[in-house]
Amino acid sequence: MKSLFFAIVFKELKSFMRSAALVAVVLYSFTIDIYVAGEGIDIEPRNVAVGYVDNSGGGISKKILSNLHSPEFVAPVQFLSQKELSNAIYNKEIMVGLVFDNDFEKLYREKKNTQLNVLLDATSASQGFTTLMYLQSILLSFEDIQIPLELKIHKLFNQNSDNKSFMALSELLSLITMLVVILTAIVFVKEKEDGTWDIMLLMPIDAKLTILAKTLSQVIIVMGGVILSLGFVIFGMFDTPMNGSFWSFIFLTFLYTFSSAGIGLFVAAIAKDVMQVAQFSIVIMIPLIFLSGAWTPVYTMHPFFQVLSFFSPLRYYIEGSESIFYRGTPFLDLYPYYFGVMILGFILYIIGFKKIGRLF
Repeated sequence: MKSLFFAIVFKELKSFMRSAALVAVVLYSFTIDIYVAGEGIDIEPRNVAVGYVDNSGGGISKKILSNLHSPEFVAPVQFLSQKELSNAIYNKEIMVGLVFDNDFEKLYREKKNTQLNVLLDATSASQGFTTLMYLQSILLSFEDIQIPLELKIHKLFNQNSDNKSFMALSELLSLITMLVVILTAIVFVKEKEDGTWDIMLLMPIDAKLTILAKTLSQVIIVMGGVILSLGFVIFGMFDTPMNGSFWSFIFLTFLYTFSSAGIGLFVAAIAKDVMQVAQFSIVIMIPLIFLSGAWTPVYTMHPFFQVLSFFSPLRYYIEGSESIFYRGTPFLDLYPYYFGVMILGFILYIIGFKKIGRLF
């Protein structure tokens, strides 16, 4: 039985290697897609277009504008009226508008309350409000306030505030979910499409062993992609630090891929073709990814969704992986994440295993 089990595993691996399209998708996903996510997604202000109306006639406004420089801002553009400035924001020519009133310079010189009117295109919410924080910092530097307080900031876990490596790692962790679900489902659905399902049922091997062998083959493929991505993209291109154990991460990833494979088995049982696999996978995976904290921190969600997030194995996988990479958490202290992935993974795999087992 052992030889038959591994024969099925190798057969599925060979079938995967013969499918140029699947190989291309996996290679692209674990390399270019993760690189683009890390390099292309940036929540910091970059090349923000600024416009201004200056009716103050003084030099303070010029000093403030001189602080808006690259790479965060492009050179500010002057407008003759607030109406022209508002139209430019409406037409998406600029993101931020500054209006210096007639008495801005006078009130500032007299140390009276003055104000700078800021028009902000908040359709790009994260960029817009991060830009607003930059502006506030610039304006505070012009305030002559004596405060007997000195801030000492110590950045933990990501001392350089490197957003690129964080985004690349987050993309990898979310991508594993999608690929293992789709690949596991496709292995079985292609048997239906190719008309070989009945032949598979006549094989002199236990159906449970067939399901396990086909699942393991896809887990091996995904694990190979993870190692490829770590070597060439995460560690190679982005130089992401790993303060914890590499093997702790690999073990956690192996457990998680099996839990996600259970979702793939469920999808394979209800899908009739590859198109339906993609449709059902998206419907199931989007809530799991949303509840995991991959897109927004769990603590910012509605309390009801925070409770639901405990039922997403991806939450435990992401938090465990970040603890390994950034916090250097020892193996024994990772047990909440291992248990979370194993318990939920076991439930998901049993559900998917029984669902597809009814077709044998």
